[in-house]
Amino acid sequence: MIGICNGFQILTESGLLPGALMRNRGLKYVCKPVYVRVENAATPFTNACREGEVLQIPIGHMEGNYFCDPDTLAQLQRQRQIIFRYCTATGEITDESNPNGSLENIAGISNAGHNVLGMMPHPERSSELALGSVDGCKVFESLVSAFAAR
Repeated sequence: MIGICNGFQILTESGLLPGALMRNRGLKYVCKPVYVRVENAATPFTNACREGEVLQIPIGHMEGNYFCDPDTLAQLQRQRQIIFRYCTATGEITDESNPNGSLENIAGISNAGHNVLGMMPHPERSSELALGSVDGCKVFESLVSAFAAR
């Protein structure tokens, strides 16, 4: 299951993913291309990527500021559930590359079983060169590969 943008919000509000999505830092709607670094390439959503690979995928949201308590964050880190982080074009995790104030630049997480993904960036909006990037295709190629392997 994948929840993109508002879908990510629904996954957290329904309890399928931990944490919450709050208003963006600065309380402004943000719509622009951003860079995300793949933190875990061993999931059905990222198996077509390399760990540490940087993808350019646009965002468009007002409530994309991911937050969770310290115990949940430790669990996310321990179980490799942080799938994407906002970064620079070269993969550096900086405050300037964080478009919404998300805790530790988190752009996407999974459940412990890695079969539910929530992400704020829109891979479907970066699936054709005419849209400025095809990097989002890697998410969908990963899913096709995972389904074919079953």
